[in-house]
Amino acid sequence: MRKLLCAGLISLLCFGAAPAAEAAAFQMGDQGNEVAEIQEALSRLGYDVTPDGAFGPGTAAAVRAFETDRGMEPDGLVGPMVYESLLGRAIPETNRGDNAILRRIAGTALQYLGVPYVYGGSSPNGFDCSGFVYYVFGQAGISLPRVADDQYAAGVPVNFENLRTGDLVFFVDDSGELSHVGIYLNDGEFIHASVDTGIDFDSLYRGWRRDHYLGACRIVVNG
Repeated sequence: MRKLLCAGLISLLCFGAAPAAEAAAFQMGDQGNEVAEIQEALSRLGYDVTPDGAFGPGTAAAVRAFETDRGMEPDGLVGPMVYESLLGRAIPETNRGDNAILRRIAGTALQYLGVPYVYGGSSPNGFDCSGFVYYVFGQAGISLPRVADDQYAAGVPVNFENLRTGDLVFFVDDSGELSHVGIYLNDGEFIHASVDTGIDFDSLYRGWRRDHYLGACRIVVNG
């Protein structure tokens, strides 16, 4: 299931083509009441999604399933046709530009799924955990420190229950020392540079990650 989700999410975001306010689709990283309405409609139809108002991997998977069931291209985007099919009205002409940076961060991170882990790496040729975070945020025009310890101190602390797309999540090793960082997406999922699998998804609810979770910080406070 995880590998299928990885493959499907690669096509969710195409940044740089148009500002978020001009994109006639709801997509990964969007948040708000309109997203909650979409999720509620999907849930009523029997799709596995939580109406929390945050468009994350779980919502994208539900949208893709809905599109497949109705013979649409399963791109995971809620454009005019999908929106009208779900809610029975035209997609609103609203500005979703407030989430543009968060969407760019998530979309950039997803582009590098499968890139190998390289100790000390901070380029598409190979990443370590903090190098991946450093590079992805740099592509969004945000300068971060290079190492995880300094990244942990660079943002505003955020509680587990308030995590949102683009937050940084940190973990300790068995000795209690900060040893790992990833970028939170949604639904408990984050993306990171894994020693074993390279850039990949993982879950905050998975045993080892849950037991070694240190905390999180928010870099994009007004996003």
